[in-house]
Order: sequence, then structure tokens, then C-alpha cells
Amino acid sequence: MTFIVGLTGGIGCGKSSASQLFSELGIDVIDTDVIARQLTQPDGQAISLIRDAFGNAFLTADGALDREKMRNLVFSDSRARHQLEKILHPLILQETIAQIKQSHSPYTVLVVPLLLETNDYNPIVQRILVIDCEEQIQISRTMARSQLSEQQVKAIMAQQISRKDRLQKADDVIMNDRGIDFLKAQVIQLHHQYLMLSKDEEKAAN
Repeated sequence: MTFIVGLTGGIGCGKSSASQLFSELGIDVIDTDVIARQLTQPDGQAISLIRDAFGNAFLTADGALDREKMRNLVFSDSRARHQLEKILHPLILQETIAQIKQSHSPYTVLVVPLLLETNDYNPIVQRILVIDCEEQIQISRTMARSQLSEQQVKAIMAQQISRKDRLQKADDVIMNDRGIDFLKAQVIQLHHQYLMLSKDEEKAAN
């Protein structure tokens, strides 16, 4: 199997910007958020299971998951959150593994927002890359992007592993607290490192 870099970070840290830069370098990027959205589109694989568990009230008129309604529920009810995770996580993992098998770049970047909160990806990921920035930057970026209140953003952050713990578990860290050029320089540096690591892995396998 290809060398897998698990890319993670708190909300608003810039996971999408970093993964886009890896993609521009010719690296296959698999994003579990994108997979989750596909699974919860009308006729998505998760929809009938969500309907059975939560009823039609949490679906939109066209039969997709009502993301805002569900988000409000899972942040106020941990049982509902676990129930939704039990439906989505195995399907996301299954699709992730299928996409990894289709990957042809020297290494693959796997974007998992909750990589360090779950053990699901431990057998797959060889390297953990954390995209990091100050918590106040996370809050202001997320509020600007998602039209969420500060309270809502802090509630999301509270569900995630702490910044300190995330940094302790990282093999590599990209600081995303300046402009795109600063981010790009760090991505390029790690890209060369990952190319070497993937070559070493290949040699060891042969």
C-alpha cells in the first residue's frame, strides 16, 4: 500500500488550503469530509440509515442530510452524536480504503479532521501532519467562513482534542498563521521529505 500521510488540525487551521497545495504538487488527496458529504447527499449510502435512526426530520426536502439541523442536535446530545458516528464512520473508512487502492502518487495525503480523536485510521496512516495556528485565529477564520457565532465555534473546538495534545501527537507540524506563501514553503519542504520517506518504504517492502 502507498505511503499515507494523515493530515489533521483543528477547525479553521487551514487543512483545506494545505491539502490543496499538496494536490497542486501532483499528490493524491483523499478528504474524509468530502466522502461524508457524498454519503449524505440525496440517495447517498448513509441516508437510509440516518432516516431509520433519526427520522425524516433531519433530511432536507430533496432527501439529503440537513447538516445544520443535525449539527445543532449532535452538539447538544452526545448520544445522538455517537449514533451518527456509528453510521458514518465505518462507511467513510470503507470508502477511504477503496480510494487509497486507486491512488497512484508516490504518497497519499489523507485529510481526517478527527484523526487523533479516533483509532480508525491508526493501521493506515504512517505519518501524522498537523496544520496549526493560534486558537483565536481558528475562531475568527471559522466565523468568517461559516457564519457561525463565536460560541458555536468554541463548542466545535471543545469536541476536538486540545491543541497541546494534537501537537504532541504530530510527526510534522505546519504553522498556518501567515500568508499563503509561508504555507506553501512549508508544504514544499515536507513534500520532498515525504517523497524520500515513501522511497525508503518502497525499498523496505521490496
